[in-house]
Amino acid sequence: MAVTAAQQTFLALDFGLKRTGVAVGNRLLKQAQPQATIRAEGDARFTQIAERIREWQPDALVVGVPFHPDGAAHDNTERARKFARQLRGRFGLPVHEVDERYSTTEAIAEGGGGKRFDADAGAACVILEQFLRSLE
Repeated sequence: MAVTAAQQTFLALDFGLKRTGVAVGNRLLKQAQPQATIRAEGDARFTQIAERIREWQPDALVVGVPFHPDGAAHDNTERARKFARQLRGRFGLPVHEVDERYSTTEAIAEGGGGKRFDADAGAACVILEQFLRSLE
C-alpha cells in the first residue's frame, strides 16, 4: 500500500558529539513527539538509529545543522553535514537538513527546562516541526 504525502513519517535527529536528540512526527499532524535521546557515539549511535528506523519506518530523516547567529558555518556545521551524509549512505533514506539555530534555546523555553526535561529530544522536536511547517 502506497503512503500518501499527508501520511509521510519523519525521524528527526539533533546531532551532538555525545548525545543525539530524537523526535518522530508526520506530515498530517505537523507535530513532533520526543523520543529517548541516544547517548552513544560512532557505530553504537548508528546501531541505535537503525533500531529507531525499524520501529518508526520513516519515509525520510531530518537532521539539524547548526550555524552561528549570523548564518556562518562552524566546526559543528560540517560535523552535522557529515552525519547527514553517513545517514544517507547507511540507511538509503532521503535526508533533509534543517537550520537548527536556537532550537535548543527554544526547546528549553517551551519545555521549562526541569530536571526531567530532555533538551536534546526537545530540540529534535523543534527541528522537525520547523521542517514540517516548511512543507506547506
